[in-house]
Amino acid sequence: MSAAGASPELKVTERGRVLVMEMDRPEARNAMSLQMAHEIADALDLLDSRPDLSVGVITGANQTFCAGMDLKGFARGERPVVESRGFAGLVQQPPRKPLIAAVEGYALAGGFEIVLACDLVVASSAAKFGLPEVKRGLTAAAGGLMRLQRRIPYHLAMELVLTGEMWPAPAAAEVHLVNRLAEPGRALEVALELADQVAANAPLALAASKQVLVRSQDWEIDEMFERQHEFVQPVRESADAKEGALAFVEKREPRWTGA
Repeated sequence: MSAAGASPELKVTERGRVLVMEMDRPEARNAMSLQMAHEIADALDLLDSRPDLSVGVITGANQTFCAGMDLKGFARGERPVVESRGFAGLVQQPPRKPLIAAVEGYALAGGFEIVLACDLVVASSAAKFGLPEVKRGLTAAAGGLMRLQRRIPYHLAMELVLTGEMWPAPAAAEVHLVNRLAEPGRALEVALELADQVAANAPLALAASKQVLVRSQDWEIDEMFERQHEFVQPVRESADAKEGALAFVEKREPRWTGA
């Protein structure tokens, strides 16, 4: 949702079954504005609503991911928050379908929180992550304080939060926060290779699998299979499930319809 006469701040392109979202505010190192947050929310709505799209990739233009919230906008009273989706139109309600972060340069503060809201992470070996909010009198309230300790060891998460220091991508890869490291300048390329690998699979099964993985973290043992049922049963009954079995028998690639 761009303001009348305003240039888009998010470039959205389709690549087969993959939707690519590129944050593009070069004058501010892709810092998050209210306009860009709404454009991301609109793109995620598109991703979730289209049966011919299976995976999203979010990245930043000009060799940097996102420097966090636009502090100049914040000083004017602007908060880049979209109702129901939260900061960046993403962190409170990520898409139902898988989302991959492709990180070059800096992913700081809200930029790192966008990464933490993604399902898979590809990063340049020269990329840097960080939650420096405490250095600015703020807190990492866009998911950083809640998600980081679920992604990496507790004491490491606490050190990163309390010191606000930057964290190099190779160190993040050592604790498996980063799925794949890429040579500088190739993060998007490698992320698209990963996205194609994911998108080759059945779209309904992908979305349902993600939802169970995300939601089951706090399910009680006695109820987890029952709660899983609402997500996996529609997949079992889908046309794609029949197509997957038929393609296996006929020794050919499946033709997914998302139905």
